[in-house]
Amino acid sequence: MNKSNVIDISSRFKGDKKKQDQQISEVGSVLDMTVRREEIIQDERRKVRRTIMAEFVGAFVVIPGQGLQQVNVYDLSEEGLAFDMDFELGHFNVGEEFAMRLYLSKDTYLPFTVRVTNHRGISDEGVFRHGAQFVTDTTNHEALSHFVRFLETVTANLQTDKGDRIVNNLK
Repeated sequence: MNKSNVIDISSRFKGDKKKQDQQISEVGSVLDMTVRREEIIQDERRKVRRTIMAEFVGAFVVIPGQGLQQVNVYDLSEEGLAFDMDFELGHFNVGEEFAMRLYLSKDTYLPFTVRVTNHRGISDEGVFRHGAQFVTDTTNHEALSHFVRFLETVTANLQTDKGDRIVNNLK
């Protein structure tokens, strides 16, 4: 006889099979915890990536008539990025191309061009969120692609310090 880990609860229900199935479905469904765990991990990685982008890389756009203006990078991928601009600065239109800069230090930046694919106002944050694709036929596209892959690789392995710093080699 084959042993099974499935518990048969059909004997607890009185009546026909249809009624049993209905009662079983009312009891609840099985939740796959591995799926939920992966969702939590992905959410944490997105939060870490956004933190890294906000604190490690300064992003600026060139706005005609207003010059270089700081924006906040919300998300980044190999195809493009999402960034927020304050309401006071206005927004770019879908299809519009413009220059951006990612500053790695006070004086060093990587210039590139993006094309806006969407934008929407987020009233409670006071920003316009833009989605933009990298323009691929520019001289810096290869360097930008490597930089994005570097950030994705690093952020996939980052952890958030929750006060568990350990001091080593104390005498």
